[in-house]
Amino acid sequence: MPTYYEERLQKDLSWIQQLVAIVGTAVVNGIDDAVRSVLTLDKDLAAATVLGDLTINRQTRELDRLCHVFVARHLPSAGHLRYVSSVLRLGIALERMGDYATTMSRTAAQLSAPAPQVVAHDLEMMARHAHRMLRDGLRSFDARDAVLARATLTTASQFTQHFDKVFADLVDEGEARTRPVTDLFALMATFNRLERVIHQAKNICEETIFVATGRAKGEKVYELLFVDESNSGASLLAEHFTRKNFPASGRYRSAGWHPAEETDASYVEFAHTVGLDLAESWPKPLAAQREQLDDFHFLVGLGVGARERIGPVPFHTTVLEWPVDVAAPPDAVYRALAPRIRELMEQLRGEQAS
Repeated sequence: MPTYYEERLQKDLSWIQQLVAIVGTAVVNGIDDAVRSVLTLDKDLAAATVLGDLTINRQTRELDRLCHVFVARHLPSAGHLRYVSSVLRLGIALERMGDYATTMSRTAAQLSAPAPQVVAHDLEMMARHAHRMLRDGLRSFDARDAVLARATLTTASQFTQHFDKVFADLVDEGEARTRPVTDLFALMATFNRLERVIHQAKNICEETIFVATGRAKGEKVYELLFVDESNSGASLLAEHFTRKNFPASGRYRSAGWHPAEETDASYVEFAHTVGLDLAESWPKPLAAQREQLDDFHFLVGLGVGARERIGPVPFHTTVLEWPVDVAAPPDAVYRALAPRIRELMEQLRGEQAS
C-alpha cells in the first residue's frame, strides 16, 4: 500500500503532467490560429491569439514554480529528477512557441492582401508539418515514448529542403513584384517562426528520450565540404586532415568546381609525411554534389573568390571562404590549413572537439 509520501509525490507529478498537457494544447491551438489568421487576414483571430499567449505565459510560470516546489519538497533522484528537469526546459520551449504564435499573428495585420497562391500553399504545407511534429513531440513526452520521439526526429530531419523551396518561392514573388516588400517580409517572418516550431518539437523529442532512457542529447555531428578549383590537392588535404583529427565531430568530403583528372602527386607524397594517405583519393566535381548541398552545414571554399565560384547554396548551408594560396607548395598549404581547421572544429564542438 503506498505511503502518504508516495501518494503526495504522485499527486504532485500528476499535476505537473496535466499542466504540461494543458499548456501544450494551448500552444498547438495558438500556432494553428496564428497561421489561419495570416492565410485569411482575420485580424480578430490574430488579436485573440495574441491575448491567448498571455495565458500561456502565466501557465508556464506556474509550471516553473511547481517544478521548483517539487524538487524542494521531494528531493527527487533518477527518473523523477530527469522528468522535472526536462519539464523545466520544456516550459521554456512552450513559452517561446507561444511567442512565435504572437509574432505570426502580428504579421496578419501587416499584410495588404492574401498571400500569393504558391506561397499560401507553402504556408499550409509547412503549418501541417509543424502541427504534426509538435503534436507528436508532445505526445511522446506525455507517454515517455522514446520510439515515437525517435520517429518524429527522423521525420523532422527530412524537412530542410522544404524550407529552401519556401524561400525560393518568396524570392520569385519579390522579383515578380507581385506584392509589396512589407508583405514578403511579413510572410518570411511567419515561415521562420514555423521553422522554429519544428526545431522546438525536435527539442521536445530529445527531452522525451532523456526522460525515458536517461540518454542525454549527443553532440551535433557536422557535415563539411571543402571546395577549391581542382580538388587535386588542397581541398583533399583538408578533407583527410579533418577526418583523421576530428573523426567524432563530423563527416567530411571535398570537391572542385573544375576538377583535375588525378590527384597531384606532390600532395600524395607530402601527405605521407604527416600521416595522411591520398593515394586512393581522386578529384570529384562540385556539380555532382549540387543536389545534395543541403546535406552540408558548411562549405569551406579555399582561395580568394571561392564563394563566387561555388555559387548559390541552400538556405541552411553556410559558405566560409579561406584565403589560402592553393598554388603554394603542399607543406605551405598544410601550415595554412591545419590551424584554421582546428579553430573551426573548436568553434563547432568546443575545446573537446575530437
